Amino acid sequence: MLSIREGYRVKHRALLIRPFHVSRTTRNQLTMQPEPTNEPERREPEDDSGGDNQMRVAGMIVGTALIFIGFLDVFLSISGGFEIDVIPFLIYFGGVAVWANAVVENLTIRYSLIGGALLLAAVFFHYGEVLFWHKQVLFWTTVVVVMYFMFYEPKKRA
Repeated sequence: MLSIREGYRVKHRALLIRPFHVSRTTRNQLTMQPEPTNEPERREPEDDSGGDNQMRVAGMIVGTALIFIGFLDVFLSISGGFEIDVIPFLIYFGGVAVWANAVVENLTIRYSLIGGALLLAAVFFHYGEVLFWHKQVLFWTTVVVVMYFMFYEPKKRA
C-alpha cells in the first residue's frame, strides 16, 4: 500500500519529469559573461594594514637615510679630494635595497633593484678599493635619479 506522500509523488511524477522550454535569448542572457572593465583593481585598505603601512614608511625613512649618508661620504670625498674605502658604498647600496623594498610595488622591478644593489655592494666589497671614477659614477647617477623624481609627476587616480 502506498502512503499518501508516495502516492502524491507517483501521481505528480509526470509534472516533475517533463522538461520546461527556455528560449534561446533567455538562455544566452543567463550564460553571458559580464563585460570586462578597463579600470585597474584598487586595493582596499584592510583592517590590519596599519602595521604594514607603518613598516613601509619606516623602510622609506631608513632607506633614504642610508642613501643620504653613503652619498654624503662620496660627495665629500670627491669635493675634498681624499680617499675613502668601500664602507660608504656598502651603506649607499644597502639603503637602495631597503628603499626599493619599501617603495617599489612592481615585484620584478623591486627585486631587480634589490638584487642589483646587493650585487654591486658585494662587488665593491670583494674589490676592496674605490677609484675616483667609481665615485663619479655613483655621484652622477644619484643626481640623475634625483632630478628624474623631482620632475616626475605620477598620474592622479580618479
